[in-house]
Amino acid sequence: MKRLLWSAQAALFYLFSLGAAAVPAVAMNATGKVVGGLIALLLPKRCRIAIENIRQALPYMKRRPDWTFPLETPEEIARELFRHLGLSLLETCRLYHGRGEAILKNVEFRGYENFERARQRHKGVIFVTGHCGNWELLALAFSHAHNEPIAVVARRQDNPYLNTMVEKMRLHYNNRIIYKQGGLKTMLGVLKGGGVIGILADQAVFPEDGVLIDVLGRKAWASKAPVIIGRKTGAALVPASIHREGATNVITLHPEYELGSDTSEQGIQRDVQALSRYVENFTVAHPADWYWVHRRWKRAGEPSC
Repeated sequence: MKRLLWSAQAALFYLFSLGAAAVPAVAMNATGKVVGGLIALLLPKRCRIAIENIRQALPYMKRRPDWTFPLETPEEIARELFRHLGLSLLETCRLYHGRGEAILKNVEFRGYENFERARQRHKGVIFVTGHCGNWELLALAFSHAHNEPIAVVARRQDNPYLNTMVEKMRLHYNNRIIYKQGGLKTMLGVLKGGGVIGILADQAVFPEDGVLIDVLGRKAWASKAPVIIGRKTGAALVPASIHREGATNVITLHPEYELGSDTSEQGIQRDVQALSRYVENFTVAHPADWYWVHRRWKRAGEPSC
């Protein structure tokens, strides 16, 4: 019965993706807004989580000197977030069906020289990023523009048929996928060969897998994997993000983050906190481009959404 349901879900999504990929470029923004509104209606719990997360973070963000966002209320920011998610879904469907060349060409890179400097260490590069902008586009656009494959660390989808569809897109331009469960050995192998991996490091983890840090003014558990792997391999840690500026997706590559010399648990916590600040700064600057719908502060003693 479960496989029948999975098959139906995959078939429905495939049909949706065909229609989405056929949307004319001039209608992408308007259609993305409609799709985003439908996502909010179909996933009311996720919409409520996003609004409540934004509500609790908003006072902290507004106190930051780099806060310039014109929208004021959690509801307004959440509506803009779902519009962005709708547009990202349309872009992803076009990429899946091989119709995303215009999207890939309309990506601007800022700080590529930081990657080039990091690569000179010849010990591999770890892009430390989060659910910023259209994060699926980041790896595809980078490898498309620079002929530099990325091994993306990801969680396997519960629905195996949907997982196969997602794999098809993620493997474009010689990219590869490393699934989190049992993937450490593969990650180490990629880095030993001087390759590039990408890690989304902005979701809550179990206490045994992370450290407790501050995220947007509240306590949250964060993965220490990028720091541990960076120490073990000597790979360069390059914070990265992607956001929208009108019709352009902008990929920003920051200078390599230098790990501290303190290898104790407190030292690891400081490094994880420092890396998390890049995503936090991104969220303050682009609050509608971050994935507020996940329960980032769960298990940390914070109010649950």
